[in-house]
This record gives sequence, C-alpha cells and structure tokens, in this order.
Amino acid sequence: MNLLHKDLTDSILKTFYDVYNELGYGFLEKVYQNSLFLELRSRGFEVEAQKQIKVYYKGKEVGEYYADLIVNDLIILELKAAEYVVEEFEWQLLNYLRGTNKEVGLLLNFGKKPEFKRKVYENTRKNLQESAY
Repeated sequence: MNLLHKDLTDSILKTFYDVYNELGYGFLEKVYQNSLFLELRSRGFEVEAQKQIKVYYKGKEVGEYYADLIVNDLIILELKAAEYVVEEFEWQLLNYLRGTNKEVGLLLNFGKKPEFKRKVYENTRKNLQESAY
C-alpha cells in the first residue's frame, strides 16, 4: 500500500513517541503541543501552531477553528490528552481536512498509552472555496 506523505507521517509519529516517552502521561494538551512543536522544529520541520482556518457554508464564512499544529504545510496534527481516543476526535480531524486543502491528518493522543489515528481526505473529494485556506 502506498500511503500519501508516508515518509513525513512516519517522521512525525516517531517524534510523537519520542515526546511521549520523555514526558509520559498526565500533562495538559498544551504542554504536549508546545513540546511537539519544539521537537519537530528542532528536527528541521516547518511547523505552525494554532493556525486559523476559516469554515464556509455554501460559500459564506460561518466560523473558524484553530489547527493544533500543521507540519510542512501538508499534515494537520490534532492533539489530545485524553484517556483514550473517541470517535468524535476522529470526526473533528476529518472535518478539518474537509475544510482545507490538506489531505492527511494525524490524531495524536497523549493518553495513558500513546495512540494515533491517520486520516486521509483527498482534495479530489472536496469542494473548496478559493479562500478556504
């Protein structure tokens, strides 16, 4: 199977596990976000934190959200510090992908056990607005 942006996501996941192994379980999400941001940057990745993304409905802006991290302008990272991953987290990430020109997202949970979900929503399936991102 040929996964979209496989090498990049593999590197991000390695960094996620390195940060988790250093910090362990029990911190607030923001601590993990700041740590992952710093670690990804130190490894040469381009990282944006809390990037504003506008949401459109029938061509009209109806809201906004802030992506936890975006890596190399390709991968959205949604971070959680929950006991376990729930379906709502996955839908949240899929909606972020639907609303942008990004096709790959990683849900990274710094829970009791580290876990991740990889989501893909190809641009060919999207109806993006010109200024959607």
